[in-house]
Amino acid sequence: MLKAKFLGVSLVLCCAFSASAEAKLYKWVDDNGTTHYGETIPPEYANKDATKLSDKGRVEKRIEKLTPEERRAQEAEDAKKNTAQQAAIEAKRRDSALLNTFSNENEIDLSRDRSLQQVEARINSINTMLKSAQASLVEHQKEQEGLVKQGKNIPKSLLDDLAENEAHLAKLNSELAQNEQELAKVKARFDADKLRYRELKGTVSSASKK
Repeated sequence: MLKAKFLGVSLVLCCAFSASAEAKLYKWVDDNGTTHYGETIPPEYANKDATKLSDKGRVEKRIEKLTPEERRAQEAEDAKKNTAQQAAIEAKRRDSALLNTFSNENEIDLSRDRSLQQVEARINSINTMLKSAQASLVEHQKEQEGLVKQGKNIPKSLLDDLAENEAHLAKLNSELAQNEQELAKVKARFDADKLRYRELKGTVSSASKK
């Protein structure tokens, strides 16, 4: 039985080393007493003793369990590596999408122009509504001034209209600012996409990168 178990472990080691002769291998024991081998130690076992093996299967270093500070540092480093890996995957996905979506730079320009037209249409619509709202506010303000000059009380309905006008103007100005920011983002995004497309196609010039 022991011989069979030893043979099984040996096979695991052989497979691991043959799969990656250059990779470092770690050995650790889980909570159930089962021995594991891998190129990295899972975070949940970072607080346990482990062994670092050479590519020949010899013990290179015995790793004692981490202190809380060391464990937090390792977790932070692992998180940083994971973030970098995910960013690389996302960049590769975007590159693939860019090449699959556009056949040439002119198609990128056309797509940019369509996107810009949509945002510009919203901006024009908001500006039209702003003029109307501003005119309505001025009209109500004049009505208020006339009543004040006559020494009359300002009716609640007029005060409500003034408050509504001001709130509407504030909302429209906020929407205008958001769409102007969106317009700038669209331009920047397509500029970046076009430059990246050139890089992927090998047509980018040194001047374009500056």
